[in-house]
Amino acid sequence: MVLWSNGPITLIDFKIIATDGNARRGVLDTPHGRAETPVFMPVGTNATIKMVTPDRLAQTGATIILSNAYHLALRPGEEVVRHFGGLHGFMSWPGPILTDSGGFQVLSLAKLRRVDDDGVEFQSHVDGSTIFLTPERSIEIQNALGADIIMCFDECVSYPVEHYAAQKAVERTLAWAGRCREAHGKADQALFGIVQGSVFADLRAQCADRLVEMDFPGYALGGCSVGEGQDLMNEVIEVSAPHLPEAKPRYLMGVGTPEDILEAVERGIDMFDCVMPTRNARGACAFSSRGKVRLRNVQYRMSDDPIDDTCDCYACRNFSRGYLRHLFNVKEGVAAILTSIHNIHFYQKLMEGIRSAITRQEFCGFKRGFLGHYEGDS
Repeated sequence: MVLWSNGPITLIDFKIIATDGNARRGVLDTPHGRAETPVFMPVGTNATIKMVTPDRLAQTGATIILSNAYHLALRPGEEVVRHFGGLHGFMSWPGPILTDSGGFQVLSLAKLRRVDDDGVEFQSHVDGSTIFLTPERSIEIQNALGADIIMCFDECVSYPVEHYAAQKAVERTLAWAGRCREAHGKADQALFGIVQGSVFADLRAQCADRLVEMDFPGYALGGCSVGEGQDLMNEVIEVSAPHLPEAKPRYLMGVGTPEDILEAVERGIDMFDCVMPTRNARGACAFSSRGKVRLRNVQYRMSDDPIDDTCDCYACRNFSRGYLRHLFNVKEGVAAILTSIHNIHFYQKLMEGIRSAITRQEFCGFKRGFLGHYEGDS
């Protein structure tokens, strides 16, 4: 299984097994197992999916998860994680793992950092200490964490942004990608490049073309879902995807809502991640086939219904909306646990439905049917 070589061989294999228009169904094989695509990756920033134990996570259907190099380098430190056998041993997750490089923190921690061509100086949000993150340092951290897929360090800009500023970030992203590629040498970790360029078609195309010349085993679209809205994000995907190799996985970072995922799959995206399922769950917001369910609403006080009567997750099989409302109102932690299990399961069932529809050549009908019933909040 060889997709890319920069010295050592990278043990990752991606095969497309069905298409429907631009929508693709595939299999992504890694040293820690297989993920079927399109795939949604729950986010475990600090080496845990919030409120969900690994065994319950596996029961939701999740196959690959994401953790964050920047946060883990701060706490507990990558050497601690390495001591426990890397992320897989540290968090007792046997399946594939992807780590973000810290590039998103260039945006999310904008008030605590300074960027130049060498890298990014952060003021730690934990203790105020100074951290200098370079492409080489990001790769060093991710090599120690031991994820199956690691990401190039990039500069992610906010929206709106002027063209000249986005172009400068693209130039840095490309230079840093080359440095990441040079620094990376572990055979069991696949390094993905990240396409930046904000909403500017020329910059997205330029960045994608240059990254493809570097021949990474996979490519991500970064800098999306940062305030530009769904229409502009869809335009970014439409501009970028044709510049990426058909035979390699395409990852839309930090996205998103069920609607966003369906639109992106239609445009050829294979991989997704977002904090939304677990973050919403902690706020008493559950996803269902008919839209979001606000579980604190008084209308559910006497409700015998599960969160979603089409769902077979642990929470829906065993508990009512009325019970969950009670748990949230009395601030019992198990409320967020049960709702997190449900929300992750909901996303995994959505991806399963998408994959099946692509195989049957019925993706457009599946999308139309899903959105026809998905009515927002209830």
